[in-house]
Amino acid sequence: MLKAVRKSYAVGLPTETEVLHGIDLELERGGFVALVGPSGSGKSTLLNIIGLLDRPTSGELAIAGHTTSELDDAQITHLRGHRIGFVFQSHLLISAFTALENVMMPMVVAHGRATAEIEARGLQLLGRMGLSQFANNGAFNMSGGQQQRVAVARALAMQPDLILADEPTGNLDSKSAEGVFALMRQENLRSGTSFLIVTHNMDLARRCDRIVTVVDGRIEKSPG
Repeated sequence: MLKAVRKSYAVGLPTETEVLHGIDLELERGGFVALVGPSGSGKSTLLNIIGLLDRPTSGELAIAGHTTSELDDAQITHLRGHRIGFVFQSHLLISAFTALENVMMPMVVAHGRATAEIEARGLQLLGRMGLSQFANNGAFNMSGGQQQRVAVARALAMQPDLILADEPTGNLDSKSAEGVFALMRQENLRSGTSFLIVTHNMDLARRCDRIVTVVDGRIEKSPG
């Protein structure tokens, strides 16, 4: 939940610029929400703040019951790693790793080593993405749609409360984009994980539970 969130850059300098102007936003548990708006509207800044990659200049952000202004950097890092998953436009897989190793990576980092249980969960997630046969493939020895499905599986690895997807279908052809979107929706319904999806594809956005529109650093109110 965001309450009166503002974000400025170059604070205190003559060039100070406010990018977000008092954002109020609540993401309901289990929601599947599209975030839309023109380029430069503040979507990426808002996503970075929700993803705990940046802090607001003022206002409050609460994630999974934690008011983030009360947390230090180590606590923020832990919360981000355990409660939030990320899917980017470019899948950001590690080229030296197999598909399975990429999915396992967040769990290995959290637990300090690979275990049989972690490997089993990685294989389970790849199976849910329809990629069981590609588990031992090099990450870059796969199609773009397959790579993005690996990225979705990796985002789900820690069983997060929220997945932030930044143009997850933007680099894909229409068939692959449809497949990735359908898998995210399936996982949302299966696990109750909330999704916030930044997209310029209004056909996909209209299939979400709700559309949030950002214009000039503000949430645009729906008519009526």
